[in-house]
Amino acid sequence: GFKKVTLVHKANILKLTSGMFLRIGREIAQEYPDITFNDRIIDNMCMQLVIRPQEYECIVTTNLFGDILSDLAAGLVGGLGVVPGANIGDTCAVFEAVHGSAPDIAGQDKANPTAVIRSGIMMLRHLGENRAADAIRDALYETFEEGKHLTADLGGTASTSEFTEVVVERVRARMAA
Repeated sequence: GFKKVTLVHKANILKLTSGMFLRIGREIAQEYPDITFNDRIIDNMCMQLVIRPQEYECIVTTNLFGDILSDLAAGLVGGLGVVPGANIGDTCAVFEAVHGSAPDIAGQDKANPTAVIRSGIMMLRHLGENRAADAIRDALYETFEEGKHLTADLGGTASTSEFTEVVVERVRARMAA
């Protein structure tokens, strides 16, 4: 589990809505004394993520601020093509690539599948399938580290299919071990 949670808000201006979000966040945080809780105003949080991204383990915020922060964070790690997304509720969960459908490159075999693969890893973890999630994660990272089969957005020449085939073969090898 997480050891540190940061709640992002704009309670200094949006006193009713964001103020209530902050108040409830603080109340819930008291129920988890082993987890460090802090809060940041959205403006400052944007700057902090650029300057000190390693300081943040779990960010809790509203949909609008989360959308802004996720795009900013995506820029720190290589762009929207590598970022997974999850919407997790009490009774269901949806996992997706945050970049959308990219209709401008549909059917051209040049999309970076990393975001979808990483979304699948998150889903597997959510379902308790950690061995499979680890195998896929490790295969994906090995493919990045090797650098021979990267898609164009990552500086390579591999197609979606080529990249995916390399990752799948590495997953198979790990799962067979």
